[in-house]
Amino acid sequence: MDTFGHPPAGRRQLLTKALWIGIWLVFLAGPVEDLLDADRGAAVTAFGWLGLAAFVVCYLTLVFRYTSRVLDWRVVHVSFGVLLTLAVVLSFAFGTAWLGLFVYVAVSAGAVLPLGYAMWVIPAVTGVMIAIGLRTDSVEDLLGSLAVLTLLVGFAMTGVRQLVRTTIQLRQARATVAQLAANEERLRLARDLHDLLGHSLSLITLKSELAGRMLPAHPDKAAQQVADIEQVSRQALVDVREAVSGYRRRTLAGELAGARTALTAAGVEADVPLEAPVVLPGEQGETALAWALREAVTNVVRHSGARRCTVAFTARHTLDGPVVELTVEDDGRGGSGAAQGNGLAGLTERVEAVGGVLDVGPGVRRGFRLTARVPLEPAARADEDAEAGEGTGGSASGSSALGSSA
Repeated sequence: MDTFGHPPAGRRQLLTKALWIGIWLVFLAGPVEDLLDADRGAAVTAFGWLGLAAFVVCYLTLVFRYTSRVLDWRVVHVSFGVLLTLAVVLSFAFGTAWLGLFVYVAVSAGAVLPLGYAMWVIPAVTGVMIAIGLRTDSVEDLLGSLAVLTLLVGFAMTGVRQLVRTTIQLRQARATVAQLAANEERLRLARDLHDLLGHSLSLITLKSELAGRMLPAHPDKAAQQVADIEQVSRQALVDVREAVSGYRRRTLAGELAGARTALTAAGVEADVPLEAPVVLPGEQGETALAWALREAVTNVVRHSGARRCTVAFTARHTLDGPVVELTVEDDGRGGSGAAQGNGLAGLTERVEAVGGVLDVGPGVRRGFRLTARVPLEPAARADEDAEAGEGTGGSASGSSALGSSA
């Protein structure tokens, strides 16, 4: 889940994490029952309760704060030392029922200590538990109950610790990559704007100065310079509009990445291709498919209540020529598609504007299905035919899958 490896961000996450950790406090049932049932003096019982409370505080402090990252090793070492000491003293003073405390000591060792230290600390903790337990139990009883469990849980916690820290490192790496990509995009934008406007603005400045000097004595020549300034500025405006239009154009690669992120964040299992298909329609056709994908995924996230969503691309040969088909299907509440909202109506117009067709309706089994077909441009058709000819020895090719299908 999204909060895995993160410190609690609010009261709800704190309570959830506390409940999850609290489930594993089941091994404290033995000490608690012993304190409630055993006939001891008030002072001894109070000592037992205080020792048990201190033990739980040390354990929760280690597991809560230092599993993902250790900021202060001195606190870790002191807390772990106190935890081990309390386990030894309490189990030695109160008996076998308290040996379950060593399970938590092993868990703490696996959760916070470096892997090299944990590999020998966990067996050592198990050995101390066996040594104390031999006063009342046999080795066979101890090995068959708590000893093996202590070893397994301790070593399993080392794996959980590595998983948590690896998840955090991956999140940091993703954030770094995103930041680098944003920086690179800003540099590219700055570079393109400099290339587009640098020469034009310099020329406008130069001609403006020249027109200013010519204006008193040669107004006709100054007028020519002003006309040149107007022409250069208009061309610069056209270049800037083309550049901005290119930046704003939606691509299938970007929308596929956004679809995976949106579906995963909404708790929907996403069966989405990692890459856009190799054979794509022209720029306008790709933009139409990108908008179709975005609208379909938005509807799945907001309205469907689906658990799974499948996105697939397919190349088909129809009577009107080859097309690229995008299919988005979910297993949610579904619908007939007869009453289209503003989003689907606008999307239909966008797809039809590039000669495509948009179909919406119930899925094969349940849910909702959106299919957008966009024709290939002549250049893309020639590339597809050439690839098909090489793959089949010149024979006519049928429909070929371009992306992953359900």
